[in-house]
Amino acid sequence: MKMKNVIITSFILALVLSSCADKSQAPAPPPPPVLPVAAITSENTTTDNEYPASIQGTVDVEIRPQVSGNLDRVLVDEGAYVSKGQTLFKINERPFREQLNNALASLHAAEAALINAQLEVDKLTPLVQNKVVSDYQLKTAKASQKIAAANIEQAKAMVASAKINLGYTNVTAPVSGYIGRLPKKQGSLVSATDVEPLTTLSDVHEVFAYFSLGETDFINFKSQYSGNSIGDKIKKLPPVSLILADNNAYPQTGKIDMVDGQFDKTTGAITLRATFPNANGTLRSGNTGRIRLGLQHDDAILVPQSATIEMQDKVFVFTVDKNNKVTKMPITVVGKSGTNYLIKDGVKSGDQIVLSGIDKLQEGQVIQPDKAAKVAQITNKK
Repeated sequence: MKMKNVIITSFILALVLSSCADKSQAPAPPPPPVLPVAAITSENTTTDNEYPASIQGTVDVEIRPQVSGNLDRVLVDEGAYVSKGQTLFKINERPFREQLNNALASLHAAEAALINAQLEVDKLTPLVQNKVVSDYQLKTAKASQKIAAANIEQAKAMVASAKINLGYTNVTAPVSGYIGRLPKKQGSLVSATDVEPLTTLSDVHEVFAYFSLGETDFINFKSQYSGNSIGDKIKKLPPVSLILADNNAYPQTGKIDMVDGQFDKTTGAITLRATFPNANGTLRSGNTGRIRLGLQHDDAILVPQSATIEMQDKVFVFTVDKNNKVTKMPITVVGKSGTNYLIKDGVKSGDQIVLSGIDKLQEGQVIQPDKAAKVAQITNKK
């Protein structure tokens, strides 16, 4: 019996020793990951917002014939630069020259009729004075004289009209600029009622870039600058940049000089216009681009984009508490400044956030802040 108890005791002792040996051999839990952490600061910064823009010349005019006729000559080529007053097209002038000749002949006939009427008045005047004939005949002669004078004025108007129409056979450039497409060729029959113009002419020594702001953006835009009226605020606006279709910035800045009088009821947006110099003709009517508009923000909260993670259309950062435990915190992004997000809600100045290595962090995980690492300050430098 005693022997049996000894065996049982030895077995239990062996089990205890074996369990202790297993525990001593179990791997230790991994240490908390060492991650860079920085405090969020607030500062004044500028955000760049971009808005689609359409570009037009300061003058975009359709060139149309004022009279009907055959197109005798086309004196310009597509894309050519022309000066104000330069002849672009020549319409057959012969019918209009004949109309001028007829008008001149009518004027000469009217002038001769006035002479005859005056002679009749001169003849009757002494006869009436001597009571040889009645004054009725003189009154009739004077009335005929006035009719003849009126006919001269009418004939002069017809001559002037014929000269105008003859002048319209030379189609000239109303402004200096670049010629568009030429759908009508030499020999075509043209008319003032044609749907399609002879060409278009664009004055692009300066160009207008039209873009639109939503109601919220427009309110924020107006609040940035002092002034009692929109006109006062426009005078204080800083220059704006134009980003072209190849994502390169146009080398010269522009100036916002017009705000539309009302919002578009369909889009809920208001149109603004920026004017850009274009002495070299780089920009043409019909170009597209983006207006880059800077908005000033005071005491803005900035977070590096690299310190955020996006999930289901939301943006998060990992904040660190005094016990080095991380919390996934949603933030509201209202703009960008360089490589930083501008934050409206979610974090505040002084909060500690993890700067990198956040893709493997879990909610509530404990980390070891890398206080020895020289972590750059969160700034708005681009």
